[in-house]
Amino acid sequence: MAMFEGKSILLIVGGGIAAYKTLELIRRLRERGATVRCVLTEGGAQFVTPMSLAALSEQPVFTDLFSLKDETEMGHIQLSRLADLLVVCPATADLLAKMAAGLAGDLATTALLATDKPVLAVPAMNVRMWQHPATRRSIAQLRADGVAVLEPASGPMACGEFGPGRLPEVPDIVQAIAAQLGRGTRLAGVHVLVTAGPTHEPIDPGRYIANRSSGKQGYAIAAELAALGATVTLVSGPTGLAAPAGVTRVDVETALDMEAACAAALPADVAVCVAAVADWRVEAAAQKVKKQGGEPPALRLIENPDILAGLCRATNRPRLVVGFAAETEKVIEHAQAKRQKKGCDWIVANDVAPETGVMGGDANTIHLVTPDGVETWPTLAKSAVARNIAERIADALDR
Repeated sequence: MAMFEGKSILLIVGGGIAAYKTLELIRRLRERGATVRCVLTEGGAQFVTPMSLAALSEQPVFTDLFSLKDETEMGHIQLSRLADLLVVCPATADLLAKMAAGLAGDLATTALLATDKPVLAVPAMNVRMWQHPATRRSIAQLRADGVAVLEPASGPMACGEFGPGRLPEVPDIVQAIAAQLGRGTRLAGVHVLVTAGPTHEPIDPGRYIANRSSGKQGYAIAAELAALGATVTLVSGPTGLAAPAGVTRVDVETALDMEAACAAALPADVAVCVAAVADWRVEAAAQKVKKQGGEPPALRLIENPDILAGLCRATNRPRLVVGFAAETEKVIEHAQAKRQKKGCDWIVANDVAPETGVMGGDANTIHLVTPDGVETWPTLAKSAVARNIAERIADALDR
């Protein structure tokens, strides 16, 4: 059977010079057995014609949100939901911004907003546009919403500049499509517990101690595990993040709350402990602590439970327990010692010193510590780190 036999892809063609490569993409997808339907944006029609797309796909091409015939026979909702995957290629800066904002002013954006299927965006644009903070915000929001984004290639561009922003080569796009179409089953039937974010430990009814964890890495991992078909329980400390699609989020505040929620989530096949749990809690006052003669109040600290170690010792211990180690010095040495002390299978170690920008940032440099040794990964977007970790978990469970 061909790789994509029985699969339907909705290809949304954006308005960029790289749109001409979608003709080759359609050919390669159809060679592999896929049905390809195309939505051609107004900008895309400046570079490729409806007739060329229709000839290669052997399907009608859709362009008009207000087409009486199309809305009667198929409609934007049915069009988006007949597909197994929506591919936006090329995804221009303008189209990415509209997707991130949830705008629906034409057929392409309306179909994207109406879909309940996975979406893969393949950006292509000028290097300055790709690196602009507005585009980076759009990408971050889309990834948080569960949209897969294939990073653009680097090289010379039609505008004469050089750098990241080129449309990836067609074989790379086909590979990314294959990965998306196959991802939803790799962890089917697997229950994964993920912890994320900080904990807040009350001093009194109005104050607390906490840390700088944003929760971004843990939420990204939860999203990627869900995309692989896992049933994901996300136990989250206080964050400003939206729950990833397809994930069950349990909100907690303190380390004791998180410990109880993790115990309630068992049994689980995998536990990924990303949360930055406070090591200590305060013997909290029942009323607001007042100033007393300029002397600071004495805070009595009590050691919090070790949630990671507790999961490793549990009678219904997950098959795979992954811990995180946020360090500011001797990162690998401390992570190796932590893995031995806690009894977990893997430790994902990262340097969170202020100059790294990891805490609250969108990128991470990690060292994966396993019984087989230490792997140091290049600096990646947290979404890419999450995707790699999720795939490694799936690989481990396949053994």
